[in-house]
Amino acid sequence: MSDKKRNSAELELDHELPPAEDGDSPSSQGGSAPSIAGAQSELEKVKAECAAYLDRAARIQAEFENYRKRSARQQEEFREYAVAEAIRSLLPILDSLDRALKTNAASLEDFRSGIELIDKQFHDALSKLGVEPLEAQGQPFDPNLHQAIQMVDTDKVEDNHVIDELQRGYKLKDRLLRPAMVRVARNTK
Repeated sequence: MSDKKRNSAELELDHELPPAEDGDSPSSQGGSAPSIAGAQSELEKVKAECAAYLDRAARIQAEFENYRKRSARQQEEFREYAVAEAIRSLLPILDSLDRALKTNAASLEDFRSGIELIDKQFHDALSKLGVEPLEAQGQPFDPNLHQAIQMVDTDKVEDNHVIDELQRGYKLKDRLLRPAMVRVARNTK
């Protein structure tokens, strides 16, 4: 046999179907019609299973979309509630300011003590919300916490230290809300 014929014979053997098991041969099933019916019923089962998986996937996708919308709505409600709590803690201070403006203070000292009380209320309310003032006076200049407005030549304060605070800085927990506006010493030695 030539090499071409031998190779084609081997290829044909490789592509032949395996021998049928008992009861699978067309002669034992009464011809090819029952095997087609069996294949069609198997196809119907696979189609039904596929449809079930597609339905399940569509339901899961709809559930996920509903979860995403519900989660976004809950986050928005949480933000609104957080703002409402912050405003609620500031309302007594506003009431105190309104009362201070309506009263006729007998002296400037009484008016000042009332304003100091309101200032204390305001700082207490901010502290309850987690807002703390930054200490800047006399501290080394830190560009992460301070905004230098002016450099002042002086020998009275250490170099690159804050001489005075023009506007107080605040932080919320560990996050900087506003840097302190400061004047910084520059030694002339």
